[in-house]
Amino acid sequence: MQEPTPKRRLGAVLLLGGLVTGSAQAATWSDTFLGYRYGTQFTEPGNSRDVEKHVLQFTHVSGYSLGQHFLNLDLLQSDSADPASGGDTGATEAYLTYRHQLHLGKLTGEPMAFGPVKEVALTGGFDLNTKNTAFAPRKRLLVAGPTLKFDVPQGFVDLSLFYAHEWNHCGAGFCDVNEIEFDPYYQLNLAWGLPFEVGAAALKFQGFYNYNGEKGEDYQGIDTEPEQLMRTSLMLDVGQLAWGGENQLWAGVGYEYWRNKFGNHGKPGVDTDAPTLQLEWHF
Repeated sequence: MQEPTPKRRLGAVLLLGGLVTGSAQAATWSDTFLGYRYGTQFTEPGNSRDVEKHVLQFTHVSGYSLGQHFLNLDLLQSDSADPASGGDTGATEAYLTYRHQLHLGKLTGEPMAFGPVKEVALTGGFDLNTKNTAFAPRKRLLVAGPTLKFDVPQGFVDLSLFYAHEWNHCGAGFCDVNEIEFDPYYQLNLAWGLPFEVGAAALKFQGFYNYNGEKGEDYQGIDTEPEQLMRTSLMLDVGQLAWGGENQLWAGVGYEYWRNKFGNHGKPGVDTDAPTLQLEWHF
């Protein structure tokens, strides 16, 4: 990802990486925003019904002399089609993601550019989640691996290959085990944030795509299958058009594509095609 200009810092959905080395150093740039997305066609494994969700999002991205950080917290509220445990209300989920990227060229003082790649990074981070359904998941995921940062005219395109190790929990009665440690697997991650202009309108196309390899058996001893997840959006800088406030209020549409959700297959709710409405307020 390019370091953002004062004119337009991208608070796009990055999946950055790396080790937390140097995290105490002063930030050279940063972008923080509150987001909201809404859709009515989300799905959950084993559930044949479409689920309506409201998602509140807090995202912080910052850079320092040797790399950059990414932190994202999603708070997801489902309708009653995805019920909370012991009640008729919809379930609530919290999902936290942290990634850190350590730029090898900056670390060694030697250029790491080749072909279309402008920099190579070491990546690392974690995911944590909790949800108040009968299943009661408590995901803990660690990832680490290299990232290729491509040289694009504006914005960023990052391609990462992660080693991933995941632990989780199942509180439902149909699970053979309550605590599970999945087999290590690989994750291919593509993340992008590409600004462009149409006349006087500033827009950005952003998102990420994950391909997760199979991770062994699930809670019932069934083999998992490879999983795909993409979230992407096309956003308009409405603040710039309305009152001249650049990179303050963005609005747009998005799409979530999920196949074999959590490695599940052969059951309802494992594939998602969900259009979304989205907002971002940067401050």
